[in-house]
Amino acid sequence: MTVAAHTLLESRDCPVFRIAADETNKFVMLVNPLLEKTGFVQVLEIFDVGGFTPPNQHRAADEVFVVLYGHGEASLGDAKLSIKPGSVLLLRPGHAHAVRNLGATRLYCLTTMVPDEDFAKLITSGVPDALDAQDLAALGWA
Repeated sequence: MTVAAHTLLESRDCPVFRIAADETNKFVMLVNPLLEKTGFVQVLEIFDVGGFTPPNQHRAADEVFVVLYGHGEASLGDAKLSIKPGSVLLLRPGHAHAVRNLGATRLYCLTTMVPDEDFAKLITSGVPDALDAQDLAALGWA
């Protein structure tokens, strides 16, 4: 199997999922290692108002959140860090963390995990969803 030297997609055309129908976050799959044969996964993670990631940690993966729109809080053990547009949060393997939307609007983060640790498989085995007018406007993709 030959892997293409490059891929060009429009972000608004990438598949969108929720891990489960009742989840508070949706994921726009920007770089899918299951298809692109990369060693990392990259998503646009959209947290509904009050949305959050459950506390979790990674065996070997570094994870980075770049906040694009909205504001929230990252919990790292007992520490609480405020995150807002322009914040870059790097999480190292083996450390428990969670992210929560504390704003009155959705929170949008560009999230990358290296290596993937089956995050892409978890996301893509979820429930298909779609971007709505609010997402497109917040991201400037309208």
